[in-house]
Amino acid sequence: MTELILSLDLCDRRQAASIAESCAPYIDAVKVGYPLVLSAGLGIVQDLAGLGLPLIADFKVADIPNTNRLICDAVFSAGFDAVIAHGFVGPDAVRTCVEVAHDRGGAVYVVAEMSHPGAVEFFHGGVAERIATLAVNCRADGIIAPATRPDRIGRLREIVGRRTIYSPGVGTQGGDIDTVAGLVDGVIVGRSIYEAEDPAAEAKLLSRIRR
Repeated sequence: MTELILSLDLCDRRQAASIAESCAPYIDAVKVGYPLVLSAGLGIVQDLAGLGLPLIADFKVADIPNTNRLICDAVFSAGFDAVIAHGFVGPDAVRTCVEVAHDRGGAVYVVAEMSHPGAVEFFHGGVAERIATLAVNCRADGIIAPATRPDRIGRLREIVGRRTIYSPGVGTQGGDIDTVAGLVDGVIVGRSIYEAEDPAAEAKLLSRIRR
């Protein structure tokens, strides 16, 4: 089964919680990023905890090891189940995230390659492959790879093996959910769901990948 992960990139706390609740029967996890946390605070975790779904902190952590430790401590203390981190900061910084997460029973997913067009400016020429290798060597639980470039997912899968691959970029960014679903462990969808006239209905439609 391929998971469907709802990305809540909203700034309105009540709206975010309401959409997540309506979509809960059709999704497998909720990803929360900076827009919602900066507007609602880490307390948003309490609003979403009742859904009984894993909560992923998409903070793309990218700092020195000590700062990464402080960020990840705050993430898991707040009640998140996983955190997304960047890998270009190097193995010591990524390893710190992994250590904190695993000590708390959580997970770390390392961004190997992003989904927007500008990502190819730097995530090319073997860079994404090196980051994926770093994620494996640092014992990260998986990577983030772009639904907008399915061929890249295949290449990165060769490196990470059975580790989890979550893939953003479906819908608004142009990625096709049916094309990518068979290549990854989870598809991350945001605007296509929460900007829909009926978010729950859209989530239900996309949940076909869970079969």
